[in-house]
Amino acid sequence: MLPFSIKVSSSSSSSSSSLTPFSIHHFLLLLIVSINSNFRDGLNTRPVPASDSNEIQLRIDPIDMDDEITGLRGQVQKLRNVAQEIGTEVKYQKDFLEQLQTTMAKAQAGVKNNLRRLNKSIIRNGSNHIVHVIAFALLCFFLVYFWSKISRK
Repeated sequence: MLPFSIKVSSSSSSSSSSLTPFSIHHFLLLLIVSINSNFRDGLNTRPVPASDSNEIQLRIDPIDMDDEITGLRGQVQKLRNVAQEIGTEVKYQKDFLEQLQTTMAKAQAGVKNNLRRLNKSIIRNGSNHIVHVIAFALLCFFLVYFWSKISRK
């Protein structure tokens, strides 16, 4: 491929433009590549003759664009791989949360069942369990008291 020039003019009076869709495509691609990466010697500006200060001449070397396109393809492939891994991780996290939600629902149902049984047991046996707890606490207190008296001697 031979280098080619694009002449961009801001005056609307010159209607002789040699821009084709193919050269415009290359020009736009070159601008995108030069923004996204360190562009080497593919884009050069030359000083414009002093007669018309509204024109800029660009010299584009299409050989460098092939390397840049290959680099962009590599970056797009990396991004695609990252997106696929993110999708896989999202599916894994979703399954994990569904299992956790199922486990929590089962545990909640078990606790509710046990509370219902405990309430039935209390109703059936009356409130004697409070007397038993107080008696047990007093027994423990006296055992500790007597043990401390015996161990001092």
